[in-house]
Formats: sequence, C-alpha cells, structure tokens
Amino acid sequence: MYDIITIGSATRDVFLSSKHFQVIKSPKFFTGKAECFTLGTKIPVEDIAFTTGGSGTNTVTTFVRQGFKGGAIVRVGDDLGGSAIIEELKKAKIDTSFVQVDKKNHTAYAVILIVSTGERTILVFRGAGEKLNDKEVNWSKVRARWIYLASLGGNLNFVKKAVVIKKKYKIKLVWAPGGADLRLGFKKLQPYLKFIDVFSCNQEEAAKLLGISYKKEKQIFKKFDEVIEGIAVMTKGPRGVSVSDGKYLYKAEVFKEQKVMDRTGAGDAFGSGFVAGLVQTNKIEEAIRLGTANATSVVEYVGAKEGILTKQDFRDKRWKKLEINKKPL
Repeated sequence: MYDIITIGSATRDVFLSSKHFQVIKSPKFFTGKAECFTLGTKIPVEDIAFTTGGSGTNTVTTFVRQGFKGGAIVRVGDDLGGSAIIEELKKAKIDTSFVQVDKKNHTAYAVILIVSTGERTILVFRGAGEKLNDKEVNWSKVRARWIYLASLGGNLNFVKKAVVIKKKYKIKLVWAPGGADLRLGFKKLQPYLKFIDVFSCNQEEAAKLLGISYKKEKQIFKKFDEVIEGIAVMTKGPRGVSVSDGKYLYKAEVFKEQKVMDRTGAGDAFGSGFVAGLVQTNKIEEAIRLGTANATSVVEYVGAKEGILTKQDFRDKRWKKLEINKKPL
C-alpha cells in the first residue's frame, strides 16, 4: 500500500541563465511582457543546469521527502532523458513500477530561459509525456491512501478511473489540472469535481475556467464550493494563496524569499506541500504553511526539485510563522 501515487508529466529540463535575456513590456503578448534577446548573434550564457521536472515527478518528490511512500504514473521515452528521470526517481526512493516507457516518442524536454529576476520563459517539447496512457496502467495495483492527479494532457480517463478507486476503497483524491485539462472547459470537468477532496489551480486559471473575473475572489469560491465537496485552493504566485473548505476562507501571503533564482515548479511545490501538510495534521493552516514554505524554498534554487523541503528542513525556525487570515464564508 502506498501513501500516495501521483499521475502527471515527467520532463528532462535544461536551464539557461543570461544577463542578456531582457524583459520588455508590450500589450502584444498574453502576459503583457516578453523575454527577448538579440536575433542573429551568439548570446553568452552565464549558467546552465540539467535537471528533471514535470508535475508527476515534482509532486511525488515532495511526498517522499516528507516521509511518505510514493509512486508516480508518468511516461518517458526509451532514451537518455527517460533513463535519467527513472534513475533520479529510484535514487530518491520513489517507486518506478508505474513508469511507462514509450518506444516511439522521445522524453518530454523543456528549455528554461531565466532572466536576472528569476522570471522565465519555457520552451516545451511534450513528446512521450502527452501520450500518457491510462490503458497501460495496472489499476489493480494502484492502491494508495491518496491519488494526486496533476497534468493529465486532457485525458479524463485517469480521473474516471481514480474516481472508481475512490468509491471502492474510500481513498482521497487531489486534482491540480494542467493547461490541457483546463482547456476542456468547466462543463467537461464539472461531473468529476464533486469527487475531488482537494482541487488546486492558480487565480488566472480559476477565473478562466469559471468565466468569472479573477478580481472577484468571493464569486470564484462560491462557485467552487457549489461543485466541490472538498477543499478549493487558489494560488496567486508571489501574492500568496486563498483556500476554502466550504465553511471558512483562509488567506495567506508568502514567506520572505532570500533570493529568487527560478520560479519553475513553484505551483507543484505548493500543491504537494499543501496536501502533505493536510495529511500529516488535518489542519488547513498547517497545510498552507508547509505548501508556502515548500514553494518559497523551491524558487530559491534552479530547477523544480532542488529546494523541495524534507521534514527536517521544515522544522527550521524560518518556517515557523506565517500569518494566515481565517474568516467565515
């Protein structure tokens, strides 16, 4: 029996940092900003780092470092990148028996271009990751107290089968949907939300999914509370997080960052940290504290896993106090 099994993506990542990567503001771009560099010349890179990432491997790493027995359902290619991911999971004492090895498609790959502020642009090759196949999973062996659904590439069969397991064995389900999952729209996701014990997304994703202005937080949570029997989590990046359990609304900012190196993986770190804290204490305040500490630590390192906290790390006095506001809904 596992404590938790994660289902999501696995990537081979390369991080490139350069003072020559510049940020410009322009309404031409979706986020209002663009990362730019000179065309037609060589750009010096001050630092390079090869790591692994992806929602499936990032989240399970948090759980194992927090003392849980974990496994990951992810898909990699039959190549060097895939081998690196599997070896890293094994080294971290994460069960790899559910890892799918794709003979036709290369391992997902990401190139992360980091500017001096820690902001970044990610070039993504989805590869084998978007071929994650629910039919290749031996579901009879998926026995865990919790299942953490992350980026599923829009394959709702994983959610359907997780719900079946939930009903049969009375387990807990977490869903932190990826972009492809959210693009399916609220109508397709809604039938499954009532079975989710913890649902997590960022503020912009929540607003777009529900068709409500991201500024109208109360309306967003009112809608979530109507369709989710469990806990709704809405992250706001450096501005903190809001959480509703249907009775109370919890709000918290973030721990002071020592130095932001890279924000890649912060969302995974918060989501998995939140769930780890909830499982350990059954207290939302403690879940927020661990999730926030985990995300803060991760952005102080390059890569999505380097800063993930162990149980011992979390005992540091730095993480002891986080102001959390709790109000009745």
